[in-house]
Amino acid sequence: MALIRRDIHAHPELAFEEHRTSDLVARALTGWGIAVERGIAGTGLVATLSRGDGPSIGLRADMDALPVDELGSVAHKSRHAGRMHACGHDGHTAMLLGAARELAADGGFHGTVHFIFQPAEECDGGGRHMVEDGLFARFPCDQVFGIHNWPGLPLGAIAVREGAMMASFDTFEILVQGKGAHAAMPEQGHDPVVAGAALVSALQTVASRIVTPNEPIVLSVTQFHAGDAYNVIPQDAVLRGTVRCFSSSVRDKVEAEMRRIGNGIAQAYGVAVALDYRRGYPATVNAPSGVEAVVRAARATVGDADLRTDFAPSMASEDFSFMLEACPGAYLWLGAGVDSPGLHHPCFDFNDALLPIGVRFWTTLVRQMLPERLPAT
Repeated sequence: MALIRRDIHAHPELAFEEHRTSDLVARALTGWGIAVERGIAGTGLVATLSRGDGPSIGLRADMDALPVDELGSVAHKSRHAGRMHACGHDGHTAMLLGAARELAADGGFHGTVHFIFQPAEECDGGGRHMVEDGLFARFPCDQVFGIHNWPGLPLGAIAVREGAMMASFDTFEILVQGKGAHAAMPEQGHDPVVAGAALVSALQTVASRIVTPNEPIVLSVTQFHAGDAYNVIPQDAVLRGTVRCFSSSVRDKVEAEMRRIGNGIAQAYGVAVALDYRRGYPATVNAPSGVEAVVRAARATVGDADLRTDFAPSMASEDFSFMLEACPGAYLWLGAGVDSPGLHHPCFDFNDALLPIGVRFWTTLVRQMLPERLPAT
């Protein structure tokens, strides 16, 4: 699987453009005698292995890369400027392919496994598109599972927890409309820069003073655009940013409070404030039954010493959340090592030492959840 992983790494493709990767995956699966259906959410595909009647589970890997210039010096470095596998999706795809190959060759289970190869995890919601394209109607699953490699976690360790594993991901854009004026005559205008600066400060109270400290939330203003000249107070200012939290009720409260604060700033500074709040990914929430299955397979794969269940969830986000909203299951992290560059770093490279561990975990999970039936006597 290392050769396949490095081939994918050398030829990264962005969201919904994973044509070469999808072709490579489909070619490998059909070569191993596994039925493949393509064109799900564009470049997505699902391969199915059935061994008699019984339960059905889904295993998901993401395939897309990021718009990042790779700075590493590995032999399989990206051949395409401005694109690289900086998040390890090349490794996720290779691990799931390895599990499919082993299960096709050796079986050892009774039921159905759907191998889900998803496009566009990075911000474009490929998981949502697959669900909307009838993923679970066409490929019914009792439970669905996903893996992500995780720098900072010891190499090969497995981490999973009940409830929220990762945060929701929303974005916002705020247009502050004032009245332009000469910078030497500010009294003749309504300054959107001053109003915008006050708005940035006021929005920080959503997390610190409005939402209970028992509910983690991140509200970050990441862009502030206004003006083109040193001596002109501009007409407008635009603020953009992101909100992360773990519950839908907090999500609703944050949006409502942002609107209230914006209206107050508008009145106080004589400007107009328009909030465009965009719901992105929901929180990634693991079902107890899914976590139980992962814990059992993890113990059999890496042992108790490398199993983590007591840790804080991440404020990062993951569109596997859409699949977990439609079907119970669990999402887990596979340790990439404490010295690994972080996810989305331009020198990141998936650790090939994880490939056999990931394959072993997937096959163990399948065989435990879909045990072979003893012949009748």
